[in-house]
Amino acid sequence: MAESEGQTMQPMLNNGPRPAQEGMKGPQYFFTIAATMSAFCAGTALAWTGPALEVIVAVGNATRDPDTISITEEQGSWVGALMPVGALVGALPAGYFCNLFGRKLVCISLAIPFIISWCLITMASSAWELYIARLIVGVATGASSAVAPMYVGEIAESSVRGSLGSFFQLMITVGILYVYVLGACVSYTTLAIMCGIVPIGFLLMFFRAPETPVYLLQKNRRSDAEESLRRLRGPYYDVKNEVNELQRELEKSSDNQASISDIFKRKSALRGLLIALGLMTFQQLSGVNAVIFYANAIFRDAGSTLSPSVSAIIVGVVQVIVTYASSLLVDKAGRRILLLISAVVMAICQGLLGFYFYLQESGSDVSSLTLIPLSSVVLYIIIFSLGFGPIPWMMTGELFAPDVKGPSTGIAVGLNWLYTFIVTKTFTPFKNLLGMGVTFGIFSVICAIGVVFVLLMVPETKGKSLDEIQQILGGKKPKRNNVVA
Repeated sequence: MAESEGQTMQPMLNNGPRPAQEGMKGPQYFFTIAATMSAFCAGTALAWTGPALEVIVAVGNATRDPDTISITEEQGSWVGALMPVGALVGALPAGYFCNLFGRKLVCISLAIPFIISWCLITMASSAWELYIARLIVGVATGASSAVAPMYVGEIAESSVRGSLGSFFQLMITVGILYVYVLGACVSYTTLAIMCGIVPIGFLLMFFRAPETPVYLLQKNRRSDAEESLRRLRGPYYDVKNEVNELQRELEKSSDNQASISDIFKRKSALRGLLIALGLMTFQQLSGVNAVIFYANAIFRDAGSTLSPSVSAIIVGVVQVIVTYASSLLVDKAGRRILLLISAVVMAICQGLLGFYFYLQESGSDVSSLTLIPLSSVVLYIIIFSLGFGPIPWMMTGELFAPDVKGPSTGIAVGLNWLYTFIVTKTFTPFKNLLGMGVTFGIFSVICAIGVVFVLLMVPETKGKSLDEIQQILGGKKPKRNNVVA
């Protein structure tokens, strides 16, 4: 008789405990948090420009803080934009290095460029030094975006893989909130030092993490794979069945380190890549960065007396809370329903924002409509954090077979950061050319197209083993196995 969900070991018998069919969750959660500390580091890098540029960009002939470096507004825009450029560079080869050196080694090595970048920022005396630092932190951020979801997807049981996969986006939001709070109360230099402490913590937490059993089996290290699973699932878990299942999945491929061209030769791999690319596309082109960038201005127009720093902290708190709620819901409600709800509501929110700004730009009196942009921004941030924020990262970690996971993940994550750079650098010109109303209207249409994409392309992977997901992507009806993969 099967055990109930969440039970970790069979009743005690005379000859001791029997092997469990479902593993302990505690080690999986701990090592997931340790791995996604790299996302915490990425979140600090993403958010740093907000409070930092407020201090170092010259207003007139001087910075707001005469004891810090001074740069022009144009240089400040490049300080912000060069991070996603570095992330694109870091993301593309990350999957290849993961197959070559292992998920753990690549992931833990990313602490080094994070630390170097914050040291450079602390000591920088010119814009060029900031450019180099931001490129370096971008490389680490992009690589971690590929490696951490891959690691988590390979250590988690199917019953909690969605929840654990959502931790990547959750830790990004925690890192963003960390910077928002510190930025409101410490100096420019202290902020950089406090951000530099985070990757040191990541290094200490992740140092003793196990390598993923998938990678160890790829390298024909079966005994090590079994030991890894025992650390991840607990001493009473029956590792034999899961290792056998993973081994069968690996043996379906003739080469465990497939090339990019191999992705396009297999239906399941190609469909998985198209889904991942689509999710990353709609995540970034939904206009999330534009909404967050203009959140303070919208709050101000709505009559809010809160300072920009307090408004940013409120936005950060909302993101953390709702992203955490998503991690609890994704393995219960499912991926598709959360993505659909997210895309529909985001389309409505962006449409309402576009309508408000269109009226404002056409000279209409919008003083009685200030509740529309305010509620739209708040609801948009909530619903993005519930669905299209965390789920694309999580699904990227579970859509690909082991032999194509490296190059496929690199391509998907690289595209995400390419879009981040494009949106960051082109939003202001688009806004100036078309107006805020039309620009947000375009975002609304893109979100609506995202609804159709999810309906037609994205399968439900809740509760499915990695092998069953590949069968679904290949157009086959999955055969249920009596093991947890």
